[in-house]
Amino acid sequence: MTFAELLQSPMVPTLAAAGGAELWLSNLLSPPILFFVVGLVAVAVRSDLALPEQFKKALSLYLLFAIGFKGGAMLREGGLTGEGLAALGIAALLSAVTPLWLFPMLKRRLGADTAGGVAATYGSVSAVTFMAGVAMLRDHAVEFGGHMVAAMALMEFPALIVGVMLARISASGPQEGPGGSRPGLGAALWAAATSGPIVMLVGSMLVGALTTDEGRRITAPMWSELFVGLLCFYLLDLGLVAGRGVRDVIHAGPTVVLTALCFPPVNAAIAMALCASAGLDRGDTFLMMVMAASASYIAAPAALRIALPEARAGVYVPMALTLTFPFNVIVGLPAYWVAATRFAG
Repeated sequence: MTFAELLQSPMVPTLAAAGGAELWLSNLLSPPILFFVVGLVAVAVRSDLALPEQFKKALSLYLLFAIGFKGGAMLREGGLTGEGLAALGIAALLSAVTPLWLFPMLKRRLGADTAGGVAATYGSVSAVTFMAGVAMLRDHAVEFGGHMVAAMALMEFPALIVGVMLARISASGPQEGPGGSRPGLGAALWAAATSGPIVMLVGSMLVGALTTDEGRRITAPMWSELFVGLLCFYLLDLGLVAGRGVRDVIHAGPTVVLTALCFPPVNAAIAMALCASAGLDRGDTFLMMVMAASASYIAAPAALRIALPEARAGVYVPMALTLTFPFNVIVGLPAYWVAATRFAG
């Protein structure tokens, strides 16, 4: 039985039929989440478990390829509808507005630069959290639009622009980068747009949109059947990284911890309201909530190192990876689905 046939099998329960506790348990006992927990436990017991660096890089590229290619193929089949354009608009709006309410809350505690870094990171999106959401929908045969992949790629940039500009406007006194002056915002955006993860994601989406039906059929084992299995390895590694970053987050103070844990449900609720007003279906609404609740720890930090060199990466990276990411994959995903099912069009 192929992966696609398995998803259509009546043996697979739908998410809509699952109750709250059953849904949470189903998510918690899914292989990717269990492997994330294995990583956390390995750090707690001081195991020497580790994945080779080259394998981790290959995993990252593969996952971006798989989700991008699938999204492009879905765009080719369904086209960019009015619902797709609405989803892209909501994604851009969320990315731009999120830093506007996060920055004032954090500026006094963290300083303008670091607050801008946190705001940009949380206005952006975690591709891995998105992948976990996609895997959850696939496990239960729930459809979503291919335009959601484009929405994910789009969310990287408005937050970077707004977060960096807020920090620069609010910073007191001259603060300079390594070259003697602050690096230009254009350079930071170019670094984000040309970073490996973004190029692979967007490139794979374009290839998937241009590939013929026969091309998609012969490549399906790569971007479909292998996806969840390799995602398990990636989440195992993220569990190891998150476990090692706990002390850094605790040392950053209670404001940082509370922000990292309270942000996901708040921003997910905002996303749900926007999706409900636009009439998006439950699959798209769920993924929009997942993206809005997540925070970038790959593309955004890479750009912030150029745009805001004074911002403390030791604050905004552990916040996103050690607290927000585990909250989303263990607690958030089932909660967002229940909300999407009840309020989506």
